[in-house]
Formats: sequence, C-alpha cells, structure tokens
Amino acid sequence: MTQSLHWQHLDNTEILAQKAADLILKNAEHAIAEKGCFKLVLAGGSTPENAYRLLIKAKTDWGKWHIYYGDERTLAADHKDRNSKMAYEVFLKHTAIPASQIHAMPTELGTEAAKKSYQAVVEAALPFDLVLLGMGEDGHTASLFPDHFHDLDESVHAIYNSPKPPSERISLSVKTLGNSTQICFLISENNKQQALAAWKKGDNLPVASIKSTNTIEVLLAK
Repeated sequence: MTQSLHWQHLDNTEILAQKAADLILKNAEHAIAEKGCFKLVLAGGSTPENAYRLLIKAKTDWGKWHIYYGDERTLAADHKDRNSKMAYEVFLKHTAIPASQIHAMPTELGTEAAKKSYQAVVEAALPFDLVLLGMGEDGHTASLFPDHFHDLDESVHAIYNSPKPPSERISLSVKTLGNSTQICFLISENNKQQALAAWKKGDNLPVASIKSTNTIEVLLAK
C-alpha cells in the first residue's frame, strides 16, 4: 500500500464540513448499495464535529450504518472529553442508527481491557468503508504520536504516554486504519502549517504512516 494523496484546499471550515458530509453520504450510499451496510470510523475534534452536525437531516438508511472510533481517551463513559460523547450528542442521538451498531471504545473499563475488547470488535468488522482522521500540530493522527513505537501486527494499541492529557488512551493501529475502502483527513490549518509542510516533504510523521490501496482524501481549511 502507498500514501497517494488528493489535497483539497478549501476557503473555510464551513466549506470543509459540507465537503466532508457529502463525502460521508456518498460513501454510505455506495457501500449500502454494494453490500447492504456502511462501516464508518469517526474521528474526534472540532473539525469533524462540524461535519457530523450536517449529517443529521440526511436522507439515508440509518439502519445500515455501523459506527466505530479511531481512538478514545481512558475516561468515564459519559465524560465530556470522550470522542464518543461528542459524536453521540451532536450526531448519533439524532439518527435512527441502532444502538447495537454504535461501537464505542469501552475505555471506562481501563486501557488494557478496552484494547482487548475493541480488538475483537474491529477484527470482526474489517474492512471498513470510510475512515475519518484529523491531524494535530505535531503531526499525530488518532492517538498515534510522533516517536511512539507500537507492535505493527496489533489491530488496536494501548497508549500510556500520550503527550496530550489524558496520558492513557486506545487507538486503532496504522494497519487497521489503512484497512478501509476510503480514508479522509479533515484538517483545519490553524497552527498546523509546519506539520503539513513536513508531511508534504515526506517526513516520518504518524499522518504519513497511514497507507491505502486507494487515493487518500485530505480536506484542508484555513
């Protein structure tokens, strides 16, 4: 697999959110028509959040959607800083996606227990149809951080030394994130120009480690 990228530079985050929502719905329509279900991996952060809000009124067969997460902080299930809490409040609770098809990372069980539990969930689900990712100022994506090393054969990693609090998390692995028909990065460029330049130059950053057999979409907004 390679990292063939299609960069789209957009004027603002509102346009990015609409582009992302359109891309999600296009992938959903295609996946449901082809195989009867749509397996989507959600990203955390304010940039994806804006796209999720736009999906609420979409005309789609919500009963065929299956939701997964790229990473999660080790926090209580209802903690406001969890990616699953954000996604539920702004998006999922407003849809008819069955609760049994929303696969939150159970980090309230503890990091190691959550990792083992989610490994079984992920390995039964692969391949995904669409993986959404963001990028931090240091070039991290999901909870894969620069200069951190993980077992390349793992599907899910336990993270114990995140440079951003909280220190404990779990994250889908590079291998798992790449096992998807489509991958799309949603990135607000604020304070990220240095990481973007390093990525384009080919530096060894977590964002650059995500590979795909298909072209990866990168939506950027000022």
